[in-house]
Amino acid sequence: MEREMNRKDFLRLGAGTAAGIAGASLLGARAAGARPGKGRRVRPGIEVLLEERPGMLRGKKVGIITNPTGVLPDLTHVVDALAAKTNLVAIFAPEHGFRGSEQAGEGEGDYLDPRTKTPVYDIYGKDREEIAATFERAGVETVLFDIQDVGARFYTYIWTMSDSMEASAIGGKEIIVLDRPNPITGLETQGPVLRPEYSTFVGRYPIAQRHGMTVAELARMFNAAFVPERTDGKRANLAFVEMEGWSREMYYEDTGLPWVMPSPNMPTVDTAVVYPGTCMFEGTNLSEGRGTTRPFELLGAPHIDWKLSDAVRALDLPGTMFREAYFAPTFGKHQGKTVGGVQVYVTDRYEHDPIRTALAIMLEAKRLYPDDFAWRYDAWDPARPYWIDKLTGSDYVRTSVDAGKSPDEIVAGWQDELDAFRRMRQKYLLYRARPVPPGPRG
Repeated sequence: MEREMNRKDFLRLGAGTAAGIAGASLLGARAAGARPGKGRRVRPGIEVLLEERPGMLRGKKVGIITNPTGVLPDLTHVVDALAAKTNLVAIFAPEHGFRGSEQAGEGEGDYLDPRTKTPVYDIYGKDREEIAATFERAGVETVLFDIQDVGARFYTYIWTMSDSMEASAIGGKEIIVLDRPNPITGLETQGPVLRPEYSTFVGRYPIAQRHGMTVAELARMFNAAFVPERTDGKRANLAFVEMEGWSREMYYEDTGLPWVMPSPNMPTVDTAVVYPGTCMFEGTNLSEGRGTTRPFELLGAPHIDWKLSDAVRALDLPGTMFREAYFAPTFGKHQGKTVGGVQVYVTDRYEHDPIRTALAIMLEAKRLYPDDFAWRYDAWDPARPYWIDKLTGSDYVRTSVDAGKSPDEIVAGWQDELDAFRRMRQKYLLYRARPVPPGPRG
């Protein structure tokens, strides 16, 4: 098996949690209001399963891949509900663990859930053969997947799902994906498409950086197009349970569902909106805001001053504003140092392009501070030594930035592959969009 990208090594400079965030910012709250769907509540797949399709689990030994986001609308955890209503025999935990207590690149290990007395198996970092063996050891017949995704290719939960689907294909287990909203809508597909030779755990298959799909839609596409390529032509024994009431233009606040942090550095929907772009700064020597209460919205480094905020403000990027910012990360890159940079504010989520915006900031940071800007290097992976290449799915972004191309030129360079992905994606979509109303949106 090829050596996997080790996010613990990638993020080894940081440990801790983004504390102090109880909800979206005032600007983010405005950005969430007065949109289609407001006042209605979406029913996630787990609710539909338990209330309308309990027969799917009757008489089966059930396991579930989940974390703190696996909740019913009243915030009851799905494990507690399943333990009361089904023969739940195992819990399988992704990155950050079943309780979500660990930082990026960490799992919680195996243990017994004290409330339900159900064994918890840590499958983070395991390949498909190891996951298949864990399923077998746990004695499951059917595996549920119920985790909130955030809509970006490098967020690892969808790859835990794909690895588990491959394990299902080779091990003969049934896997049922319980759908949840894409919190940043299912309208947009943006950014480069991963090239297969750059496959890692932050991108297994050739999909766009902002994929614009739900986990059930992704599972359908994965099973048809990609799983058989890695399992000698076998497909997973896949089923899925759709949501009720979700449409593609909805941001998460429109769903009527409570937001549970999908990971310690994803505190709000605001974070998820910018994340498909600003997570690319993990591949540079700039802090991406880990160790602050605004991860992925704050960007900076010790060598940066007011010139960066002046430069990006002058670009007048759609749906976006910038503030000159100074912060001292409590963990992660530049821990304990005061760094200068910018805070990203999204004023119109439908106009904001997170990937193009992040590229513009990155290009200005390199132009203004050419002797200090640097790409993060992985000496342990000589075939793919640059973290940015793993995040963006090829060396195209890095070499284009180094060549001084403009954001428009860089974006134009991936349009053909993005258009091809959009055509493929279309046949796996389960939900439609309602028109976005005209007038001010934010």
